[in-house]
Amino acid sequence: MTTALITHPDCYDHVTPPGHPEQVARLDAVLGAVADMDLLRVKAPLGAEDDILRCHPQGHINNIRAAAPDEGWRSLDADTHMSPGTLGAAFRGVGGIVRAVDLVMGGEAGNAFVAMRPPGHHAERETAMGFCFFGNVAIAAKYALDHHGLDRVAIVDFDVHHGNGTQDLVEEDARILFCSTHQSPLYPGTGAAHETGVGNVLNVPLPGGTGSKAFRDVMERVVLPRVDAFSPQLLLISAGFDAHEADPLAGMNLTTDDFGWVTERLCELADEHCKGRVVSSLEGGYDLAALGEAAAAHVTVLKERAT
Repeated sequence: MTTALITHPDCYDHVTPPGHPEQVARLDAVLGAVADMDLLRVKAPLGAEDDILRCHPQGHINNIRAAAPDEGWRSLDADTHMSPGTLGAAFRGVGGIVRAVDLVMGGEAGNAFVAMRPPGHHAERETAMGFCFFGNVAIAAKYALDHHGLDRVAIVDFDVHHGNGTQDLVEEDARILFCSTHQSPLYPGTGAAHETGVGNVLNVPLPGGTGSKAFRDVMERVVLPRVDAFSPQLLLISAGFDAHEADPLAGMNLTTDDFGWVTERLCELADEHCKGRVVSSLEGGYDLAALGEAAAAHVTVLKERAT
């Protein structure tokens, strides 16, 4: 088996205002970095409303639809903007990660990387925010549980920003373990260690300037043992690469090698507990060169572990 790469040209139609960090060029950086890799390349279908409804109420979907502009931009908050192509791209993001779950659970791919934008981990139950509209990874977790009959799904989020949306969507579901490492203080201001859901949420806030050694240490001592103890049947990764030392929006100071390392360690746990089944979804990463390098390191490990 190999690694599936799920994406779709509609993601280029989500156009943000000039100077916005979550830009079309991010997708070029990621796809260009993996262009020469031998991957199973799959176009993301449009997401089904029924799958979105696993996490968001109908009113949220209706509000996003109603906000979609015919031209120009519509701003939902200071950071989150819609262009005429945003709605389609957001639905492709949901469809892409659901398709990735099906491919991995069905044995058509050993693991998968979903290279889509807009990202998803800041979207709360009824609030689009932080560049995000639907909680893609949380939707994938609920879909895997309900559609594939699983009992335990783990989500590990190593984006530099706390995945407040994912937490909001899963914190009352004990079948899902959510683990987040993130810089604090930093947007969105959530993710304190005392936020534990129903015992299924592990937040590990880290100071700016944390660096490789401290990041790897907290992964080894805190995050990986928690995932190991949970014994997931599927592992989902919110793969944000904005903890990189070159990223302009934060200051975690990780290196490209750190993303390869953490991917390797997570894949080792997946091999032990869930037959290597990993679905990773692109979140942040805003220095284009660093984003491409880190994404390539991440996918390289996925590909090596899938064969």
